[in-house]
Amino acid sequence: MNLAPLESFSADALEGVLHLPARLSLHHGGSLTQPLLGWRLAGRADAPIVVALGGISAHRRVFDLQQPREGWWHEVVGPAHSLDTERVRVLGIDYLGGSGQSSAPVADGVFPSLSSYDQAQALCQLLDHLKIARLRAIVGASYGGMVALAFAERFPTRVEKLIVISAADRAHPMATAWRSVQRRIVRFAHSCGRAPEGLELARALAMATYRSPDEFALRFGDQARQSDGRFVFPVEDYLFARGRDYAARYRPESFLCLSESIDLHAVDASRIATPTDLVAVREDQLVPVADMRALALKLPCARLLELSSPHGHDAFLKEAAALKPVFSSCYGVHES
Repeated sequence: MNLAPLESFSADALEGVLHLPARLSLHHGGSLTQPLLGWRLAGRADAPIVVALGGISAHRRVFDLQQPREGWWHEVVGPAHSLDTERVRVLGIDYLGGSGQSSAPVADGVFPSLSSYDQAQALCQLLDHLKIARLRAIVGASYGGMVALAFAERFPTRVEKLIVISAADRAHPMATAWRSVQRRIVRFAHSCGRAPEGLELARALAMATYRSPDEFALRFGDQARQSDGRFVFPVEDYLFARGRDYAARYRPESFLCLSESIDLHAVDASRIATPTDLVAVREDQLVPVADMRALALKLPCARLLELSSPHGHDAFLKEAAALKPVFSSCYGVHES
């Protein structure tokens, strides 16, 4: 595939693949030579610019008017949505190391460990390329919230506001425990020549951590059925269907890279002076509400909103109505 820089314009979006400077030095050592960064800018042309960053599966297509479900945040972002693209212009990126068009590991290749600081550095260089001096806000959820915090620590003059959803200043050890097992599954499967199947299993396990026990009890309480001489449970069908879908769209090597990046994340919250709205979900198994409360105390200028949602860590993808007032600061006004 030819990934030479390109820029194209449609009725709603400008996008491209940017060649970053010849060598990008990385936080944990090593460097990337002539790295690429995929990006997409969409929304009203004269509106304030907001960067939207999601989990490690997110990509530059935050929303899409022509193919709405192609946007990873399509239930929350778009015209007249909770984050209203008639009032802001949204910039999305393909993470370094991910499954988009940015530089990433390939099968059996050597690729360095990435930090949330490295994603922030690449984003800053993209802003320079696009001649964006200052962002109205970065809205980051999950891994994207980690990158938002890293960006504000390193580049405080480049962003007015942070909205950080389900992300803390470092990963919780229990969440690292779950992800470590997921990565071991993928690596073991890779050693057997079956990496995509390993990714399917790892994603199935991950899905059990994204949602809440209450949601699973409500959705999957039916009796098991018999198939091929064994019992199959309703929740099992769900988990492995999601695992198959994920493995069909994402590279095992990218999963390993960015899952590790989550667990390497550590910022100095006391150095982040950018006004920050934190959103915690009480049912979140991966980012406990206690960690978000502790982060709020460390940040010099922060407000904490606590939500309750059966969707747990995935609430940022589903709770559009609850998030709508949180985004009002992106427009420069407060809305009830």
